Amino acid sequence: MTEDQAAPPAPPRRASHDIQPPAALLDFLRTGWDESAPALPGRIESADALAARRERLSARFPGLLLVIPAGVERVRANDTVYRFRAGTDFLHLVGEGEPREVLVLVPRPAGGHDAVLHTEPEVDHQRPEFFTDRARGALWVGPPRGLRATRARLGLESRPLGELAGLVREHDRGAVLRGLDPEVDALGADLAGPGDELAQALSDLRVVKDAGEIAELARACDLTRRAFEDVVRALPTTRTEREVEVTFFSRARREGHDTGYLTIAAAGTHATVLHWSRNDGLVRPGDLLLLDAGVETDRHYTADVTRTLPVSGRFTPAQREVYTLVFEAQQAALAAVRPGAGFRDPHHRAMEVLAHGLERMGILPEPAVQSLRDDRQLHRRYTLHSVSHWLGLDVHDCARARETVWTTEPLAPGMVLTVEPGLYFQPDDLTVPERYRGIGVRIEDDVVVTESGSTVLSAGLPTDPDVVETWMAGLGAGSDG
Repeated sequence: MTEDQAAPPAPPRRASHDIQPPAALLDFLRTGWDESAPALPGRIESADALAARRERLSARFPGLLLVIPAGVERVRANDTVYRFRAGTDFLHLVGEGEPREVLVLVPRPAGGHDAVLHTEPEVDHQRPEFFTDRARGALWVGPPRGLRATRARLGLESRPLGELAGLVREHDRGAVLRGLDPEVDALGADLAGPGDELAQALSDLRVVKDAGEIAELARACDLTRRAFEDVVRALPTTRTEREVEVTFFSRARREGHDTGYLTIAAAGTHATVLHWSRNDGLVRPGDLLLLDAGVETDRHYTADVTRTLPVSGRFTPAQREVYTLVFEAQQAALAAVRPGAGFRDPHHRAMEVLAHGLERMGILPEPAVQSLRDDRQLHRRYTLHSVSHWLGLDVHDCARARETVWTTEPLAPGMVLTVEPGLYFQPDDLTVPERYRGIGVRIEDDVVVTESGSTVLSAGLPTDPDVVETWMAGLGAGSDG
């Protein structure tokens, strides 16, 4: 769901099959609880960096009330919900989040803002909701962080969610990040202010990553490497794409928070479908497996890596020919990632290599130099997508940033992007020689721009076709698999 869509309704607090508790039970539930305060948690590791981000946002909107919700849980089926992940902009400013929390930057008369996190207070055993509310009750979903722990953990002033409406009503001018929480959208309906500019500013703030963010993305890539190794080790006994997905997910959930997006485990001709995520096909010896997957860390930064692997451990001649062309295109694109270059330079370098390769293979119906013209682009029949996107808390990060960061502004140290050329020869495409039909190859790495060039964060996974075969054999995915 994009941030500008209306958020779905929250899960119901009671289900039709719930039995209404009698008064005697409610009276009994109010007694016999240890009300001593639990030990406070330690301060979040990135507290200083998070505060600095809030200060930068504050400077962009002097005198305006700023309201950034964490979002609400999404209903999966009736009264069950998806695992909660706070909105990306909220995470970037707070570090972690619970359902319905709201960060408010309250303008000070003398300038700047005070940051206040509105959250669920500690469990009140005198109110029966802790027992009766299946959507929010502590006995159903666990206790909230609470006000005291929020102050200690996040270094933020915290107030009960119930005070949010009154605070917003005290202000005439402000901006609300909409589409995440219907109640917050309604509260901010009468505020006069640049709502769209807030969303853009929040994306702009994420374009250049700080050292802590880059370290976390490197960790995501390392966990992703391990998950890919798990998949390769399991290939000799893997029979379905779903098994591939489960193997990868096991590492992602065990050592991270989740996968950063729906895993693409595309075997055989499914690899020619760019966003194949049904993962309901077979994994057959002799086929290629295109695995596009990334681990999201507990701090919610995600890797985005693709490798195309020969299921039997060795490429066939036709597979190797296609794979090698994509590999050469990626090497050219990676060399173009450096400070001062344009965001689209890696794309243009990759397209040049792919177009000339398609001409050599007898597939492109006109010379590559002609196809590469802006008014032709015939080679894109076989390479469907742009080569790069920003990466960070979102797999397609900074999507609402100002357009110039994609078009005219140069790459700068701290920017993180993917480099992912691909070729996709559809099984029914008669413009392609038969030996290539049904082959899909994509190679994707995560790259950070540095002062002197760039560093591939996902370099732990090989891409050279000879090294890929050696690596797979070393993990037990030999030709007999």
